[in-house]
Amino acid sequence: MITVYGQCAAAFVFGTTVGVLVQRSRWCNTAALRDAMLFKSYRNTKALLVAMMILTVGFTGMISIGNGNPMRFDVGINQFIGLFLFGIGMVFAGACTVSSWVKTGEGNIGALWALLFLIVGLFLSSLVWSFSYWPLAGPTMTGHANAAGLQFGWADALTLQRDTGVPAIVFGVIQTGALYALYRRILRRERATLAAEAQERPMSSERAARPAAGLADAVVNPASSARDALSTLGD
Repeated sequence: MITVYGQCAAAFVFGTTVGVLVQRSRWCNTAALRDAMLFKSYRNTKALLVAMMILTVGFTGMISIGNGNPMRFDVGINQFIGLFLFGIGMVFAGACTVSSWVKTGEGNIGALWALLFLIVGLFLSSLVWSFSYWPLAGPTMTGHANAAGLQFGWADALTLQRDTGVPAIVFGVIQTGALYALYRRILRRERATLAAEAQERPMSSERAARPAAGLADAVVNPASSARDALSTLGD
């Protein structure tokens, strides 16, 4: 049985390793979506999709063999509103929670303020969670669909496995397949873009070389150039 000190040491090693990887790779969930939509850059998007595929197979596999203990929560309109507001905050901050920690460690003052107010917001939310949760937890959050409370019920692989009798890994594989199809589509788009740029590059070089060649001819034979200019003036 690992001791408390051992758990702290393991957490420190794991957290440090993840922190170094995130800092060196410039991982950012915000960039994964923002760069894809605004700048057509999919570097972080592909990394996010790969991480989601690995996590999906891993978690649903653990649930299928009985070792999974997923966090269960009701999904409702409140979830969509909260995620939308959080997404707006990430865009304004220019970073997600993970990259805010990394940028703060690098000395970014803006990321530090974003991180501080994130902590303040979470603290204030914890104070009002029990008596002003929307909608009220008691009558509406039962784990099942509830139109009056605008709730859709639990949405996790364990619930699907229990209600349908189908192992959770099956749903995980289906979701992973959808994510992989999106990943392949991004790869095809990137390859098409690179091919178009490769075809455009020789044409641009040829257009740039034509004025340079004309200038070189004028320098090599200045007398003929001057003679042509005088004849033009005479006309």
